[in-house]
Amino acid sequence: MIETPYLLFLGDAPDALAAKVAQGIKDWRPENAVGQFRMEGCKADMKLPDMTLAEAKAAGAKTLVIGVANRGGIISQAWKKVLVQALEEGFDLASGLHNLLRDEEDLVAVAKACGRTLHDVRVPSVKYPIANGEKRTGKRMLAVGTDCSVGKMYTALAVDESLRKKGAKSTFRATGQTGILITGGGVPLDAVIADFMAGSIEWLTPDNDPDHWDLIEGQGSLFHVSYSGVTMALVHGGQPDALILCHEPTREHMRGLPGYKLPTLEAVRDVALELAKVANPDCKVVGVSINTQHLSEEEALAYMAEVEARLGLPTIDPFRQGADRLADALLAM
Repeated sequence: MIETPYLLFLGDAPDALAAKVAQGIKDWRPENAVGQFRMEGCKADMKLPDMTLAEAKAAGAKTLVIGVANRGGIISQAWKKVLVQALEEGFDLASGLHNLLRDEEDLVAVAKACGRTLHDVRVPSVKYPIANGEKRTGKRMLAVGTDCSVGKMYTALAVDESLRKKGAKSTFRATGQTGILITGGGVPLDAVIADFMAGSIEWLTPDNDPDHWDLIEGQGSLFHVSYSGVTMALVHGGQPDALILCHEPTREHMRGLPGYKLPTLEAVRDVALELAKVANPDCKVVGVSINTQHLSEEEALAYMAEVEARLGLPTIDPFRQGADRLADALLAM
């Protein structure tokens, strides 16, 4: 188990989106976030106290969590001095990057000498099966997006929270490093060998009570040429009964792909639903989740009203407004 509370390491993140791991922990497990550590040039800010390692230790922090999710998942050499110092000052380290802590010889040596633990959460810990496509009991919702980092995890977490408050049976199913750090378990899907990705999601969402909802954290986008493979595994392995479309309306292009424009919500709806029906012919699109963080209240309400009128689906920002309307759409199925 990763010891809490955390000091969130933002490193030299160029923007808030690059520190989405830290943002997710701060938003969904604020009791675990003592403060933030930022290096010179960092442009991300979780609105937490900026702390030195000594200050965080005095405040009770036990683990330094790398809160950055950079392209390729690399441990920057520029971070090493801080990471080594953190181990020496009594912190464990936790990371969800592809570049594993355990593969960094200098960090391994210091951790061993100091009696500290390195936690790599993006490492599959289960021998997953190959997907078989057999129908499972229970109900499943999958968040699908127009792009990466548009709010798929937030949507699933918010709907799970709303369903629980309504007395419904519900479980959030994490499929990425941030969700795993928030909830303590899940499948690091993009680190699973391709042949077993869909099977890992079948494993994650097993048979359940007929009225139980699994809220599956989405990954990537079917329209993102870099990461569409993980999305496809979720669509077929998740065998969803319901899809919720997720979108951030101020993007000028796909994340990390300046030459690619975002697809329309209609395109995502039609393509995702057609593919989902391969594994579950009864799948339906039930709502739209809009990430309005870069819009004013007036702009957000106007945009969501326009989308709702156009698509004929309940359209909300579940983090800003609560997810009750999306939860109600699931309960009405």
